[in-house]
Amino acid sequence: MAAAPAALTVRRDFARVPALTLERLRSASTGWIVDANGRRGALDWHIRPQTTATKFIGSALTVHTRARDNLAPYAALAFAKPGDVMIVSADNYEEASVVGDVLLGMARNAGVVALITDGMVRDIDGLNAVGIPVFARGLSPNSPYKDGPGEIGLPIAIGGIVVNAGDLIVGDQDGLVVVAREQVDAAAAELDTVTAKETMMDGWVRDGAKVPIWLEGTMATKGVRYVD
Repeated sequence: MAAAPAALTVRRDFARVPALTLERLRSASTGWIVDANGRRGALDWHIRPQTTATKFIGSALTVHTRARDNLAPYAALAFAKPGDVMIVSADNYEEASVVGDVLLGMARNAGVVALITDGMVRDIDGLNAVGIPVFARGLSPNSPYKDGPGEIGLPIAIGGIVVNAGDLIVGDQDGLVVVAREQVDAAAAELDTVTAKETMMDGWVRDGAKVPIWLEGTMATKGVRYVD
């Protein structure tokens, strides 16, 4: 008689973003990170803040779970490391929650700095009391089962992006950004250029500019057809 398939598939060891790199990027907004990452990387806007806490940075602890089940997210707690962001793909399931305040509180105790899911969450007062950011599609008091199957530490598809364990995840009130781990150093280097550019443009506004300095030249280059 064939053995029953395992409920969980787990990759236990994977590289995270170095702590020094995280500190270098910590103060940057998601918009600046996107610009430094080739103007890409934002997750779908339907995955949005549910808690009052929104700002975080960390390495992805990837989880995939079947609809209406949270065995895999609970099991992922055993493999979490301080600084991880638990990111749970539930295939956009909206009829029941996948995370509540108990799971989130244990995640915080394990050092997880934020939790993201393309599913639903519940216990909003409790989630806020835990104090770490939660991003999800919305709220549902319907509860899940704990049967599996699920995967931990393997690639997931969420919010229109493939996320690998160890990728950089950044969040704030504007949304979420994923930077592939192998691109993090390049994005960190480019962030210096983005910061200088943004600082310059802020200066234009403070100085009373009504249009950007580059606009006239760009219009001349691109061409304008007036119809009045």
